[in-house]
Amino acid sequence: MRILIIRPSLGQRHGRRYHTPALLQPLALPILAALTPPRHRLTAIDERIERIPLDQPCDLVALSVCTFSARRAYEIAAAFRRRGVPVVMGGFHPTLLPDEAQRHADAIALGDAEASWPQIVADAEAGSLAPRYGQARLGPAAAVTPDRRALAGKRYLPMQVVEFNRGCPRRCEFCAVRAFYGGRCQRRSVADVVAELRATRPRHVFFADDNIAADLDALKELLAELIPLKIRWTSQADLRVADDPELLELAQRSGCQSLVLGFESLDQRNLAQMGKAWNRATSYGERLARLRQAGILVYGTFVLGYDADGPDVFERTLRFALDERLFLANFNPLQPLPGTPLYARLADQGRLRERHWWLSGGYRWHDALFEPVGMTAEELTAGCRWAREQFHSSRSIAQRFAGSRAHRHRLDNALIYLASNIVSRLDIRAKSGLALGSAGGDAR
Repeated sequence: MRILIIRPSLGQRHGRRYHTPALLQPLALPILAALTPPRHRLTAIDERIERIPLDQPCDLVALSVCTFSARRAYEIAAAFRRRGVPVVMGGFHPTLLPDEAQRHADAIALGDAEASWPQIVADAEAGSLAPRYGQARLGPAAAVTPDRRALAGKRYLPMQVVEFNRGCPRRCEFCAVRAFYGGRCQRRSVADVVAELRATRPRHVFFADDNIAADLDALKELLAELIPLKIRWTSQADLRVADDPELLELAQRSGCQSLVLGFESLDQRNLAQMGKAWNRATSYGERLARLRQAGILVYGTFVLGYDADGPDVFERTLRFALDERLFLANFNPLQPLPGTPLYARLADQGRLRERHWWLSGGYRWHDALFEPVGMTAEELTAGCRWAREQFHSSRSIAQRFAGSRAHRHRLDNALIYLASNIVSRLDIRAKSGLALGSAGGDAR
């Protein structure tokens, strides 16, 4: 069979397809490639950097779909189905909203691809696709080593994306990872990860874990094995990494360059409401000081609009990010993703501005999607935009660089700091005003 696997783009801005220089390799495409028997001819398309060959002969199309790309994915699926090509959808959005996705595809895959893709390919070859595939219960599947030949010739950031741990044990109300995996985790063996790195020999690695610190003992084991490889790496973690001196030393010795940490809020009432009280806002300063001392850059994320937030939250949060000289920061309006406890709560309270916002032709990137308690939705949208613009101003970039030893700890830290801030500013501009999908009207 001729199989086309596609990662859809998000949408368009002023009639132009979304494009950003901050492109990491998508793992879904090479994972599907690794699971596909070699007798089939497989082509991977990343719509963020290339056009979809709608008229190329093919026997099966597979779409990897998140909530923000769902509208565009449904448009692509309709175009292929009109040509008589069967379409399969998988990923977070079809798993969390299977009935909706089923209306736009010949088959959907629930959960991780490792659990269903081989059977989907076999059934498609036999002309007997079932409507649904997947695990009996949600939970992460054991990962396979990606077949990166599927991405050959595509232009991504010079950083290899590798997976160690899948899933997260935390119970954050707003998190789709929790909804998708049910709090369960699955790890590759340290030996498998190290073997992949020795075979591919990357200089920079992004561990695409939902939370690389989900199991601290396992993380320590991995970091000890990374030391001889002399790589530089980054990942997403929770703040516990700053509380363990042994772990911090191993992170530094193993080449940890930066970490993405979810601070989320400076108000402990908000942290309790979102199920993240263990974050302890009063400890942020001392934890950041330890990370700076280890030469680790910190990318902080914040969600604004929880019930304790008023119009002053934007200036307070921005001031914290500037005073702590964060490497990068995201100031996001709280986003109710379908399938999460947050979405259900806001829907029950009648506070969603639009229940199916991801299909709406009127939604624009980072618009407020609900009615906050302490401000208007318009104030939430404008405040987050203002904080992002202020943080990424030339003055802020210069002051944050000069004010942190971690940014100058090594020459490559300085280069990464400057390049990442410039790319982040360009990406924010590319997304500002972005409409999901490309067709007029609602893709319902």
